[in-house]
Amino acid sequence: MSDLPYLAATEIHSVGTPTLWGVTIAAVLALLVLDFLVTRRPHEVSIREALGWSTFYIALPLAFGAWVWSRYGSEQGVEYLTGYLVEKSLSVDNLFVFMLLLAAFAVPAVLAQRVLLYGIVGALVLRAVFIALGAAALQTLDFAFLLFAVILIVTAVKLLRDALSGHEQEVDINKMRSVQLLRRFMPVTEEYHGTKMTVRLAGRRTLTPFALVVVALLVTDVVFAVDSVPAVYGITEDPYLVFATNAFALLGLRALYFVLHAALSRLVHLSYGLAIILAFIGVKLGLHWAHGIWAGVPEIPTLASLGVIIGVLVVVTLTSLRATRGAAPGRKEMVVERR
Repeated sequence: MSDLPYLAATEIHSVGTPTLWGVTIAAVLALLVLDFLVTRRPHEVSIREALGWSTFYIALPLAFGAWVWSRYGSEQGVEYLTGYLVEKSLSVDNLFVFMLLLAAFAVPAVLAQRVLLYGIVGALVLRAVFIALGAAALQTLDFAFLLFAVILIVTAVKLLRDALSGHEQEVDINKMRSVQLLRRFMPVTEEYHGTKMTVRLAGRRTLTPFALVVVALLVTDVVFAVDSVPAVYGITEDPYLVFATNAFALLGLRALYFVLHAALSRLVHLSYGLAIILAFIGVKLGLHWAHGIWAGVPEIPTLASLGVIIGVLVVVTLTSLRATRGAAPGRKEMVVERR
């Protein structure tokens, strides 16, 4: 029997009781239903409407964080707030890709928010699956933290490499594998038919461009879930808090898209910041894994992580605004399938 202090898989401790899980999932579903009701009649979103919903979806998770802090203590409160900040930062990166996809598919402005909502639902389902897999890995694999660390560091390197390449890549929908696959099985109309994914033309069931862009968003969601879930597990090992941070970060994306649409092109250094954050969390996870084997290896406190993440985001935001001062609004140069 080995006398090493840590070789077993992690025992997970969670604040999520069955009742709390049930209430949280019910609340998320209720918010999704509300969003579908709001978008049932396609319309262009005004900045006032977008700001109102964005305020709501920022105030709600912050209020929930205050409740977690008061109910379970400062440690869980800091973990939740740090995890939420990481997920919100990564969700803004999602918006860059969503913006390019919506432009590539020429999605009418009146349909944009319904397309985004389908993407958000898909992202929530995928994150839930990845969170469950992550929890299972932590319970059964003694090297799970090391695996998560490698995923984050590799992602950070790819993000940095693409940011340094400094060229803009257009989205060619005809070369997207998901589009090619769908077109092999069903014909696709040239025009949108509202929010319908299929229509019957000449007696034959036909896909609409709306269906193609929704599938493209879902495929993109898989890519983002691969680094998003390990990133927040680097902040907290509690599956409930991981789910809550992901859910709150994603629910506000629909409104945030329209608030930041014009400003997104100015955040030219965001990819650098996210690369630093993911690499930092990867190192944090690696140290945590090593500490379990060699007690002398130091760990990075969650509160220090919060300070680093806030500092990086502030710096890249300020440098981005300075670099694009006086520039006309445009599309941020980036690679869509970059990971």
